[in-house]
Amino acid sequence: MSATKRRLEKLCASHPKFLNKGGLGVALVLTETAKRLGLPIKPESLRTEEGGQVAGLGMAAVQKILKNHGILKILTKEGGRTSRGSLGLMEAYVETLNDLNKHGEADLDEALAWWIEKVKAHFASEGPKFNFDPGKSLQANIEELFQQAEEVQTNGGGTNYVGAMLQHLVGAKLDFVLGIGKIVHHGFSVSDQSTDRNADFEIEGVAIHVTTHPSEALLRKCETNIQSGLKPVIITVDDGVEGATFLLNKSPIADRVDILDAAQFLTANVYERSFFQAATCKLTLTKLLEGYNAIVEKCETDPSLKIRLAGKPVSA
Repeated sequence: MSATKRRLEKLCASHPKFLNKGGLGVALVLTETAKRLGLPIKPESLRTEEGGQVAGLGMAAVQKILKNHGILKILTKEGGRTSRGSLGLMEAYVETLNDLNKHGEADLDEALAWWIEKVKAHFASEGPKFNFDPGKSLQANIEELFQQAEEVQTNGGGTNYVGAMLQHLVGAKLDFVLGIGKIVHHGFSVSDQSTDRNADFEIEGVAIHVTTHPSEALLRKCETNIQSGLKPVIITVDDGVEGATFLLNKSPIADRVDILDAAQFLTANVYERSFFQAATCKLTLTKLLEGYNAIVEKCETDPSLKIRLAGKPVSA
Protein backbone atom coordinates (compact mmCIF):
# COMPACT_ATOMS: atom_id res chain seq x y z
CA MET A 1 0.00 0.00 0.00
CA SER A 2 1.34 3.43 -0.93
CA ALA A 3 2.16 6.13 1.62
CA THR A 4 -0.81 8.22 0.45
CA LYS A 5 -3.30 5.39 0.93
CA ARG A 6 -1.82 4.46 4.30
CA ARG A 7 -2.20 8.01 5.56
CA LEU A 8 -5.76 8.28 4.24
CA GLU A 9 -6.70 5.03 5.97
CA LYS A 10 -5.17 6.36 9.19
CA LEU A 11 -6.97 9.68 8.75
CA CYS A 12 -10.37 7.98 8.42
CA ALA A 13 -9.65 5.74 11.38
CA SER A 14 -9.04 8.76 13.59
CA HIS A 15 -11.78 10.87 11.96
CA PRO A 16 -14.56 8.41 10.95
CA LYS A 17 -16.83 11.29 9.91
CA PHE A 18 -14.78 11.51 6.71
CA LEU A 19 -16.74 8.47 5.52
CA ASN A 20 -20.09 10.20 6.01
CA LYS A 21 -21.69 12.17 3.17
CA GLY A 22 -20.47 15.52 4.43
CA GLY A 23 -16.96 14.27 5.14
CA LEU A 24 -16.64 12.73 1.69
CA GLY A 25 -17.71 16.06 0.18
CA VAL A 26 -15.03 17.87 2.18
CA ALA A 27 -12.34 15.41 1.07
CA LEU A 28 -13.30 15.55 -2.61
CA VAL A 29 -13.34 19.34 -2.83
CA LEU A 30 -10.15 19.80 -0.80
CA THR A 31 -8.30 17.27 -2.91
CA GLU A 32 -9.29 19.13 -6.07
CA THR A 33 -8.29 22.41 -4.41
CA ALA A 34 -4.89 20.98 -3.53
CA LYS A 35 -4.43 19.80 -7.11
CA ARG A 36 -5.29 23.27 -8.39
CA LEU A 37 -3.29 25.35 -5.89
CA GLY A 38 -0.52 22.94 -5.05
CA LEU A 39 0.90 21.90 -1.67
CA PRO A 40 1.47 22.95 1.04
CA ILE A 41 -1.82 24.69 1.86
CA LYS A 42 -2.52 27.02 4.78
CA PRO A 43 -5.73 25.95 6.56
CA GLU A 44 -6.77 29.56 7.18
CA SER A 45 -6.86 30.17 3.41
CA LEU A 46 -9.63 27.59 3.13
CA ARG A 47 -12.04 29.34 5.49
CA THR A 48 -14.85 31.60 4.28
CA GLU A 49 -14.55 35.31 5.11
CA GLU A 50 -16.90 34.80 8.05
CA GLY A 51 -14.63 31.99 9.22
CA GLY A 52 -17.41 29.55 9.98
CA GLN A 53 -17.32 27.37 6.87
CA VAL A 54 -14.92 25.74 4.44
CA ALA A 55 -14.52 27.84 1.32
CA GLY A 56 -15.59 26.28 -1.96
CA LEU A 57 -17.73 23.54 -0.47
CA GLY A 58 -21.23 22.94 -1.81
CA MET A 59 -23.36 20.56 -3.78
CA ALA A 60 -22.30 21.95 -7.17
CA ALA A 61 -18.59 21.54 -6.44
CA VAL A 62 -19.01 17.98 -5.16
CA GLN A 63 -21.28 16.87 -7.99
CA LYS A 64 -18.93 18.29 -10.62
CA ILE A 65 -16.15 16.10 -9.29
CA LEU A 66 -18.38 13.04 -9.15
CA LYS A 67 -19.69 13.66 -12.67
CA ASN A 68 -16.12 13.74 -13.96
CA HIS A 69 -15.79 10.21 -12.60
CA GLY A 70 -19.05 8.94 -14.07
CA ILE A 71 -21.13 9.25 -10.89
CA LEU A 72 -24.42 11.10 -11.30
CA LYS A 73 -26.09 10.29 -8.00
CA ILE A 74 -26.26 13.17 -5.51
CA LEU A 75 -23.97 12.63 -2.55
CA THR A 76 -25.37 15.42 -0.38
CA LYS A 77 -27.38 18.54 -1.13
CA GLU A 78 -25.12 20.62 1.13
CA GLY A 79 -21.89 19.12 -0.17
CA GLY A 80 -20.52 19.23 3.37
CA ARG A 81 -20.71 23.02 3.53
CA THR A 82 -23.10 23.17 6.45
CA SER A 83 -22.10 19.91 8.09
CA ARG A 84 -21.01 20.25 11.69
CA GLY A 85 -17.34 19.57 12.05
CA SER A 86 -16.39 20.35 8.44
CA LEU A 87 -13.76 22.85 9.56
CA GLY A 88 -12.18 20.28 11.84
CA LEU A 89 -12.12 17.72 9.03
CA MET A 90 -10.60 20.30 6.71
CA GLU A 91 -7.80 21.06 9.14
CA ALA A 92 -7.07 17.37 9.73
CA TYR A 93 -6.97 16.65 6.00
CA VAL A 94 -4.77 19.64 5.19
CA GLU A 95 -2.37 18.56 7.92
CA THR A 96 -2.22 15.07 6.39
CA LEU A 97 -1.63 16.36 2.86
CA ASN A 98 0.99 18.87 3.97
CA ASP A 99 2.85 16.19 5.91
CA LEU A 100 2.80 13.84 2.92
CA ASN A 101 4.08 16.67 0.75
CA LYS A 102 6.84 17.44 3.26
CA HIS A 103 8.14 13.90 2.87
CA GLY A 104 7.66 13.85 -0.90
CA GLU A 105 4.93 11.23 -0.67
CA ALA A 106 1.78 13.16 -1.66
CA ASP A 107 -0.01 11.73 -4.70
CA LEU A 108 -3.16 13.80 -5.18
CA ASP A 109 -4.41 11.82 -8.18
CA GLU A 110 -4.19 8.66 -6.11
CA ALA A 111 -5.88 10.43 -3.19
CA LEU A 112 -8.78 11.56 -5.36
CA ALA A 113 -9.20 8.07 -6.80
CA TRP A 114 -9.20 6.67 -3.25
CA TRP A 115 -11.97 9.05 -2.16
CA ILE A 116 -14.02 8.24 -5.27
CA GLU A 117 -13.91 4.56 -4.31
CA LYS A 118 -15.12 5.50 -0.83
CA VAL A 119 -18.04 7.39 -2.41
CA LYS A 120 -18.92 4.33 -4.49
CA ALA A 121 -18.79 2.15 -1.39
CA HIS A 122 -21.02 4.63 0.44
CA PHE A 123 -23.65 4.57 -2.31
CA ALA A 124 -23.49 0.78 -2.48
CA SER A 125 -23.93 0.44 1.28
CA GLU A 126 -27.17 2.41 1.16
CA GLY A 127 -28.95 -0.13 -0.99
CA PRO A 128 -32.39 0.35 -2.61
CA LYS A 129 -35.23 1.75 -0.50
CA PHE A 130 -38.87 0.73 -0.70
CA ASN A 131 -40.96 3.87 -1.17
CA PHE A 132 -44.47 2.75 -2.07
CA ASP A 133 -46.27 5.40 -4.11
CA PRO A 134 -50.04 4.79 -4.07
CA GLY A 135 -50.41 7.18 -7.00
CA LYS A 136 -48.43 4.82 -9.26
CA SER A 137 -49.30 1.40 -10.57
CA LEU A 138 -48.12 -1.60 -8.62
CA GLN A 139 -45.81 -2.54 -11.48
CA ALA A 140 -44.28 0.96 -11.49
CA ASN A 141 -43.51 0.60 -7.78
CA ILE A 142 -41.74 -2.70 -8.43
CA GLU A 143 -39.83 -1.28 -11.40
CA GLU A 144 -38.68 1.58 -9.16
CA LEU A 145 -36.81 -0.98 -7.07
CA PHE A 146 -34.99 -2.25 -10.15
CA GLN A 147 -34.15 1.34 -11.13
CA GLN A 148 -32.65 1.94 -7.70
CA ALA A 149 -30.66 -1.28 -7.97
CA GLU A 150 -29.34 -0.07 -11.32
CA GLU A 151 -28.18 3.17 -9.70
CA VAL A 152 -26.43 1.26 -6.93
CA GLN A 153 -24.85 -0.96 -9.57
CA THR A 154 -23.61 2.06 -11.55
CA ASN A 155 -22.11 3.74 -8.50
CA GLY A 156 -21.01 0.64 -6.64
CA GLY A 157 -18.74 -0.78 -9.31
CA GLY A 158 -18.62 -4.41 -10.33
CA THR A 159 -21.53 -6.12 -8.61
CA ASN A 160 -24.60 -6.98 -10.70
CA TYR A 161 -27.15 -5.66 -8.21
CA VAL A 162 -30.01 -5.80 -10.72
CA GLY A 163 -29.39 -9.44 -11.52
CA ALA A 164 -29.08 -10.38 -7.87
CA MET A 165 -32.25 -8.49 -6.95
CA LEU A 166 -34.13 -10.10 -9.82
CA GLN A 167 -33.10 -13.63 -8.83
CA HIS A 168 -33.97 -13.23 -5.17
CA LEU A 169 -37.27 -11.42 -5.79
CA VAL A 170 -38.33 -14.30 -8.00
CA GLY A 171 -37.18 -16.67 -5.28
CA ALA A 172 -39.21 -14.75 -2.70
CA LYS A 173 -42.29 -14.99 -4.91
CA LEU A 174 -41.82 -18.73 -5.28
CA ASP A 175 -41.58 -19.04 -1.50
CA PHE A 176 -44.82 -17.06 -1.35
CA VAL A 177 -46.56 -19.46 -3.71
CA LEU A 178 -45.08 -22.79 -2.64
CA GLY A 179 -44.15 -22.14 0.98
CA ILE A 180 -40.73 -21.60 2.49
CA GLY A 181 -38.48 -24.62 2.21
CA LYS A 182 -39.96 -26.00 -1.00
CA ILE A 183 -37.20 -24.60 -3.21
CA VAL A 184 -33.47 -24.16 -2.76
CA HIS A 185 -31.96 -20.66 -2.93
CA HIS A 186 -28.42 -20.01 -4.12
CA GLY A 187 -26.14 -16.98 -4.04
CA PHE A 188 -26.35 -14.91 -7.19
CA SER A 189 -22.71 -15.61 -8.12
CA VAL A 190 -23.45 -19.35 -8.11
CA SER A 191 -24.67 -19.47 -11.71
CA ASP A 192 -26.59 -22.54 -12.80
CA GLN A 193 -24.66 -22.39 -16.07
CA SER A 194 -21.42 -23.21 -14.22
CA THR A 195 -22.89 -25.98 -12.07
CA ASP A 196 -24.84 -29.19 -12.46
CA ARG A 197 -28.11 -27.41 -11.73
CA ASN A 198 -30.67 -27.37 -14.52
CA ALA A 199 -31.78 -23.82 -13.76
CA ASP A 200 -31.90 -21.16 -11.06
CA PHE A 201 -35.05 -22.85 -9.74
CA GLU A 202 -36.52 -26.25 -10.62
CA ILE A 203 -40.09 -27.01 -9.58
CA GLU A 204 -42.13 -30.07 -10.56
CA GLY A 205 -40.68 -30.37 -14.04
CA VAL A 206 -40.35 -26.62 -14.67
CA ALA A 207 -36.86 -25.13 -15.06
CA ILE A 208 -36.87 -21.41 -14.25
CA HIS A 209 -34.01 -19.27 -15.54
CA VAL A 210 -33.71 -15.74 -14.12
CA THR A 211 -31.51 -13.31 -16.05
CA THR A 212 -31.12 -9.68 -17.06
CA HIS A 213 -29.30 -10.57 -20.29
CA PRO A 214 -30.58 -13.68 -22.12
CA SER A 215 -27.81 -15.26 -24.19
CA GLU A 216 -27.08 -18.06 -26.62
CA ALA A 217 -25.63 -20.03 -23.69
CA LEU A 218 -28.96 -19.74 -21.88
CA LEU A 219 -30.81 -21.05 -24.93
CA ARG A 220 -28.49 -24.05 -25.03
CA LYS A 221 -29.36 -24.64 -21.39
CA CYS A 222 -33.05 -24.49 -22.31
CA GLU A 223 -32.48 -27.04 -25.08
CA THR A 224 -30.85 -29.33 -22.52
CA ASN A 225 -33.84 -28.81 -20.23
CA ILE A 226 -36.22 -29.88 -23.00
CA GLN A 227 -34.13 -32.94 -23.79
CA SER A 228 -34.33 -33.85 -20.08
CA GLY A 229 -38.11 -33.57 -20.08
CA LEU A 230 -38.24 -30.16 -18.36
CA LYS A 231 -40.28 -27.10 -19.36
CA PRO A 232 -37.94 -24.08 -19.49
CA VAL A 233 -39.13 -20.64 -18.42
CA ILE A 234 -37.08 -17.46 -18.78
CA ILE A 235 -37.87 -14.59 -16.41
CA THR A 236 -36.13 -11.35 -17.33
CA VAL A 237 -36.42 -7.55 -17.35
CA ASP A 238 -38.28 -5.68 -20.10
CA ASP A 239 -35.29 -5.28 -22.45
CA GLY A 240 -34.39 -8.90 -21.83
CA VAL A 241 -37.83 -10.05 -23.01
CA GLU A 242 -37.16 -8.54 -26.42
CA GLY A 243 -33.67 -10.02 -26.54
CA ALA A 244 -34.79 -13.49 -25.52
CA THR A 245 -37.63 -13.41 -28.05
CA PHE A 246 -35.21 -12.43 -30.81
CA LEU A 247 -32.82 -15.27 -29.93
CA LEU A 248 -35.59 -17.84 -29.63
CA ASN A 249 -37.13 -16.89 -32.97
CA LYS A 250 -33.91 -18.01 -34.62
CA SER A 251 -33.76 -21.31 -32.73
CA PRO A 252 -35.52 -24.68 -33.15
CA ILE A 253 -37.13 -24.33 -29.71
CA ALA A 254 -38.94 -21.05 -30.42
CA ASP A 255 -42.35 -22.35 -29.36
CA ARG A 256 -41.12 -24.44 -26.44
CA VAL A 257 -39.85 -21.79 -24.03
CA ASP A 258 -41.96 -19.31 -22.05
CA ILE A 259 -40.58 -15.80 -21.60
CA LEU A 260 -41.96 -13.70 -18.75
CA ASP A 261 -41.41 -10.06 -17.88
CA ALA A 262 -40.15 -10.01 -14.27
CA ALA A 263 -42.08 -6.92 -13.14
CA GLN A 264 -45.34 -8.32 -14.55
CA PHE A 265 -44.56 -11.73 -13.04
CA LEU A 266 -44.18 -10.17 -9.58
CA THR A 267 -47.08 -7.73 -10.01
CA ALA A 268 -49.53 -10.51 -10.86
CA ASN A 269 -48.49 -12.43 -7.76
CA VAL A 270 -48.96 -9.43 -5.45
CA TYR A 271 -52.45 -8.84 -6.84
CA GLU A 272 -53.34 -12.50 -6.45
CA ARG A 273 -52.00 -12.68 -2.89
CA SER A 274 -53.93 -9.49 -2.08
CA PHE A 275 -57.13 -11.00 -3.56
CA PHE A 276 -57.13 -7.94 -5.86
CA GLN A 277 -57.83 -5.64 -2.92
CA ALA A 278 -55.97 -2.44 -3.74
CA ALA A 279 -55.62 -1.43 -0.10
CA THR A 280 -53.81 -4.68 0.69
CA CYS A 281 -51.24 -4.54 -2.11
CA LYS A 282 -48.69 -2.45 -0.20
CA LEU A 283 -48.74 -4.87 2.74
CA THR A 284 -48.42 -7.86 0.43
CA LEU A 285 -45.52 -6.30 -1.47
CA THR A 286 -43.83 -5.46 1.84
CA LYS A 287 -44.11 -9.11 2.91
CA LEU A 288 -42.60 -10.16 -0.42
CA LEU A 289 -39.67 -7.80 0.15
CA GLU A 290 -39.22 -9.11 3.69
CA GLY A 291 -38.94 -12.57 2.17
CA TYR A 292 -36.41 -11.20 -0.32
CA ASN A 293 -34.30 -9.72 2.48
CA ALA A 294 -34.38 -13.04 4.34
CA ILE A 295 -33.02 -14.80 1.24
CA VAL A 296 -30.27 -12.18 0.82
CA GLU A 297 -29.39 -12.57 4.51
CA LYS A 298 -28.98 -16.31 4.00
CA CYS A 299 -27.34 -16.47 0.58
CA GLU A 300 -25.33 -13.27 0.10
CA THR A 301 -22.49 -11.52 1.90
CA ASP A 302 -23.16 -7.99 0.58
CA PRO A 303 -25.66 -6.19 2.86
CA SER A 304 -26.27 -3.50 0.23
CA LEU A 305 -28.34 -6.06 -1.70
CA LYS A 306 -31.03 -5.76 0.94
CA ILE A 307 -34.00 -3.46 0.38
CA ARG A 308 -34.54 -0.89 3.10
CA LEU A 309 -38.10 -1.03 4.41
CA ALA A 310 -39.68 1.93 6.21
CA GLY A 311 -39.39 1.62 9.97
CA LYS A 312 -37.31 -1.54 9.77
CA PRO A 313 -33.50 -1.43 10.10
CA VAL A 314 -31.43 -3.47 7.67
CA SER A 315 -28.99 -5.69 9.52
CA ALA A 316 -25.44 -6.01 8.24
